Amino acid sequence: MAKLDAAQSGHFQIGGDLTVNRLGFGAMRITGPGIWGDPEDEAEAIRTLQRLPEIGVNFIDTADSYGPDVSEILIRDALHPYEGVVIATKGGLLRTGPNVWVPLGRPDYLRQQVHMSLRHLGVERIDLWQLHRIDPTVPRDEQFGVIKEFLDQGLIRHAGLSEVSVEDIEAASKVFKVATVQNRYNLIDRAHEAVLDYAEANGIGFIPWFPLAAGDLAKPGTVLDTIAHRHEASPSQIALAWVLKRSPVMLPIPGTSKVKHLEDNVAAATISLDDEEFAALDREGRAAFERGGPRLPPR
Repeated sequence: MAKLDAAQSGHFQIGGDLTVNRLGFGAMRITGPGIWGDPEDEAEAIRTLQRLPEIGVNFIDTADSYGPDVSEILIRDALHPYEGVVIATKGGLLRTGPNVWVPLGRPDYLRQQVHMSLRHLGVERIDLWQLHRIDPTVPRDEQFGVIKEFLDQGLIRHAGLSEVSVEDIEAASKVFKVATVQNRYNLIDRAHEAVLDYAEANGIGFIPWFPLAAGDLAKPGTVLDTIAHRHEASPSQIALAWVLKRSPVMLPIPGTSKVKHLEDNVAAATISLDDEEFAALDREGRAAFERGGPRLPPR
C-alpha cells in the first residue's frame, strides 16, 4: 500500500505566498448533529485532527459558525501551535440552532467574529479568513470594506469569499485582493463552472465544498463504478481524484470526524486519472447535473 501523503495532490500558493498541499480538510463534521454543539465522539474527532499533519494535510478549513465555535476550539486543542499547518476560517453566518444558518454581514458583527476566531484558534493573525456569505440586507461594499480593514490591521493574512458569483468576485476585488473562493462544486454539481474558470484565470484558489458527491453515478455498472474498479478505489475516491484533476487551483476539503474516513479521502491523492477517464467522468457528471443535479444541504 502506498504511503498516505496529501502532498501527492500537488501544491498551491494561497494569495501567491502561502503554500499548501491541494488536498485539505474541512472541519465542519467534527461538531455535533446539525453542526451544533460538541461531537458525539470527541476523542475520535481529536485523533482525526491530529492525524492530519502525519499524512500531509496542511490546509484546514473551518468557520466560527461550526458548533458554533466548537470546531475552532477543537482544532486549537488538537494542533496548536500549528507548525506547518495553515488554518482558514470563515465568518458571517449567525447560528440560532441546529441546521440554522442566518447571514449576518454587519461590519460590527464581522469585527467581533474575527476577534473571536483569533481567540479560539489561539493566533495573532488568521492565515485565511473568508466571508461565509454576502448578507443581502447589508450593502456588500460595507462587508468588503471591513474585510479590507482586517487585512490592513494585520488581523488576517489573506481574505476569501464563499458562495459567490464572478460579478461578486470582481466587485470585491476592487476593495481587496480575493485569495480564494469557496463554492459548492463536485462531479455532479456544476453550477459554478464559470466561477471556477474565472478563479483559474486569475490565480484564485477555488475551495469546493461537498467535493465527494457522486449521486447515481456511484451505482454499479456506471462509468464511475467501472473506473473505480479499475483503480481498486471507491467511487468517492474517484470523484475526489476527478475534482483534483479538474483545475490546478482546486483545493478540495473533504471532511469527517473519523480517522478511517480521513485516510480513505487522502488516499485519493495517489489516484491518477488519465485524460480519457477524466473526460468520460466529466461528460457523465455534466449530464447528471443537467438532469437536475444533486440535492445537497445548505452550508
